[in-house]
Amino acid sequence: MATEAELTSELERLRACVTQVTGALIVSDDGRVLARDVSGEHPQHLGPRTAEALRAALRLAAAAGHGTAHELLVRADHGWVGAYTAGRSASLALVTAPQANVGRVRLEARRSSTRISALLDGAPEQQENP
Repeated sequence: MATEAELTSELERLRACVTQVTGALIVSDDGRVLARDVSGEHPQHLGPRTAEALRAALRLAAAAGHGTAHELLVRADHGWVGAYTAGRSASLALVTAPQANVGRVRLEARRSSTRISALLDGAPEQQENP
C-alpha cells in the first residue's frame, strides 16, 4: 500500500506536467480523500462527489452496453472537472482552468491513474486505459 507522501508526489508530478490543472485528489471508493494537491477547492466536498460521479458513469456505460467506464470529464463555466479510475478502489479527481488543453489533461490523467493504481494495488504499472 502506498504512503500519502507517494500519492501526493504523483499528484505534484501531474500538476507540474499540466500547469492548467489547479487541483488534484486521490479518492477512495467511499469518497475519503487519500491524498491531495489542491489550491482553493474544498477537497472534503469534492472527494465524495467524485466517487458518486464515477459510480454514475459506471452505471451509464453499463446501461449503454459499453462495458466499464474509466473516466468522466465535465465542462463547467470556470473550467473542467475530471474523474478517472485509479485501481480497484480509488479514483483521481482533477480540476482545471478554463483554458486547459483537454487532450493533454486526459493523457496525463490516464498516466497518473495508472501510476496511482500501481501504488495502491501493488501491481506493476501497465499501459493506461484506452
